[in-house]
Amino acid sequence: MTDAYQQILDSLSRAQRVLVTTHVRPDGDALGTSAALVLGMRQRGVDAQVLLLSHLPTKYAFIFNDNGIVHHDAEKGWPQTLALENFDTLLVADTGTWSQLPGLRERLEKWQGTKLVVDHHLTQEDWADAKLVMTEAAAAGEIAAELLDQWQVKIDKPMASALFVAIASDTGWFQFSNTRPYTLRLAARLMEAGVNTDELYQLIYQNERAERVALQTRAQQSLELLLDGRLAVMRVCKEDFEQTRANVPDTENLINIPLQIRSVEVSVLLTEPRDFGPVRVSLRSKGHVDVARFAEQFGGGGHARASGLKLDMSLQDAHQVVIEAMIRAMSAI
Repeated sequence: MTDAYQQILDSLSRAQRVLVTTHVRPDGDALGTSAALVLGMRQRGVDAQVLLLSHLPTKYAFIFNDNGIVHHDAEKGWPQTLALENFDTLLVADTGTWSQLPGLRERLEKWQGTKLVVDHHLTQEDWADAKLVMTEAAAAGEIAAELLDQWQVKIDKPMASALFVAIASDTGWFQFSNTRPYTLRLAARLMEAGVNTDELYQLIYQNERAERVALQTRAQQSLELLLDGRLAVMRVCKEDFEQTRANVPDTENLINIPLQIRSVEVSVLLTEPRDFGPVRVSLRSKGHVDVARFAEQFGGGGHARASGLKLDMSLQDAHQVVIEAMIRAMSAI
């Protein structure tokens, strides 16, 4: 057992009440990992609840609802029952940066509890008491599975389903380059624990709202191909959300659509918030461009092939700044 695993397990073993949270606009990996960790702590007699910093996407709600996991939506207001003094430990899954945890840093300034991070992203900040960061992992769910194994937790069907959602969603159902032999071996083991892969596939990929499909159409209509087709750019503006009645979570995975084009090396999606806030810029690469390093110049980060950043400016200005910088970066390769 590595020191990082041991530090996390020692902290969780001493804990009595743990607040689990993850990055804003949580995806399948964030939610599946959080749920699996809560179920694992429950098995070990540790009380744990989940704090979501933005709304729970409808298609992932079953992960919590089917397993009786208590979760709170901070966008609806911070309930008194979630006062940090009621918890002795904070466990953050699938991120290690404050920019992905809006509003949390200020609340933790005077809190004396233990802060833990379980993550697989390259971009990190040094604020936790103990961190378990494995950048070679395809998903945070892989790390959670190993952590639960080393804690001698029995991975039952509910836990296995949550972990499967985590690794399947972050690997594009095992199609992305981050899929490694360990990922497939873990997937097989989770299936042996009772995971119904057909049911999960339908819930995740064949359970979309009509509004999301309409938004996807609008995004594709904005597609630009630059640098002789090497760079793909899409935009989703406030009017797109209003006219399709879609929401920001409905943009999940839109960034991957242009990667189907043979010539495209990098895909960029700029999203103007529906109400207020910075413009979100999502970045994907087939491998020739390190988009994590690119994002870091704007205060963002992530993985070499999947990253993001935020810019507090208009959509038009963000488009100009990011695309001009990306053109320079790609032209230098």
